[in-house]
Amino acid sequence: MTRTGFVWDEKYVWFDSRGYADWLPQEALFQPMPSPETPEGKRRFKNLLDAAGITPQLVDVPSRLATVDEIARLHDRDYIARIKELSDTTGGDAGEETPFGRGGYEIALLAAGGAMNAVAAVLEGTVDNAYALVRPPGHHAEYDLGRGYCIFANTALAARHAQLDHGLKRVAIVDWDVHHGNGTEHAFYNDPSVLAISLHQDNNYPIGSGLVGDIGDGHGIGATLNIPLPAGGGRQPYELAFIDVVIPALERFQPELILIASGLDANRFDINARMDLTAEDYRVFTQLLMDAADRLCGGRLVIIHEGGYSDMYTPYCGLRVVETLSGLDGGVPDGTLGGESSTKLWDHERAAVAAAAANVPKVPTP
Repeated sequence: MTRTGFVWDEKYVWFDSRGYADWLPQEALFQPMPSPETPEGKRRFKNLLDAAGITPQLVDVPSRLATVDEIARLHDRDYIARIKELSDTTGGDAGEETPFGRGGYEIALLAAGGAMNAVAAVLEGTVDNAYALVRPPGHHAEYDLGRGYCIFANTALAARHAQLDHGLKRVAIVDWDVHHGNGTEHAFYNDPSVLAISLHQDNNYPIGSGLVGDIGDGHGIGATLNIPLPAGGGRQPYELAFIDVVIPALERFQPELILIASGLDANRFDINARMDLTAEDYRVFTQLLMDAADRLCGGRLVIIHEGGYSDMYTPYCGLRVVETLSGLDGGVPDGTLGGESSTKLWDHERAAVAAAAANVPKVPTP
């Protein structure tokens, strides 16, 4: 049986994401609402793993506080200090739509440190692969700006950890969150040592980000790949994108480690997107990347949790990912009528994938 590591810390669900009233202008005529980035989806994901008998069969990987020096590998020290100051006093907004309460700084450090520990466990051979169920998410966080509920760039920092602390030369990140991984892209846009691939709903968030023509700059040209998919897509356009873009890019790049930024918000029930994936689709995509990792890097695969805003359905998607990763079966049916996603592949979806596939030959080789 595969030894699958699992990162979880109770404090992840103690992170106070506050609500829209914290960043709206005071004069706005708007009834305050909680943030869509609530703890419930993540706790229910963990609880479903428990109820299915999966958690006891996973290898516990502890979280830890990332150090300031580790965070400063990709973030401005003044930005880090500002987050700490706000966290120590009243809380505040990390930048753009990222309100947080007191104590949020330490929990954000735990999220980044948990992602790094998952990487360390795989690279040191303690486990074969790992899932880090961390919070707050990270793939929107930029050098000196929090965005989209993200404070520190967990997955990108985990990639840098693999390089600087474990000596890896080439790391690939596949971001299947429904929103563009702008923070990851910004971190490595000029860096040929990290292949950053983002599959996302076209022009969802951030607006105008993640265009198919954005492929890196300078020495990093070709090491960024964007696959913006039209709204409404189900398994067919995603699977085509994996087969025609993601897998060939990984094979060309030859990574020593594959990270997945695992947003589960492309599911058909998510409030922050308009895609049509089901839990079973996430099983298929996980298997595709596990097979690629087996061929390319000795199976070294780490999945780091990002978005997912359907508290009802995100847990089922996460369960399928962890089941596939570990080879375990909790015997839990898709109890939310998720069923199968659309089997139709439209011409505009095929064209979107073809446009991204045209950039694969530009991916740097060893």
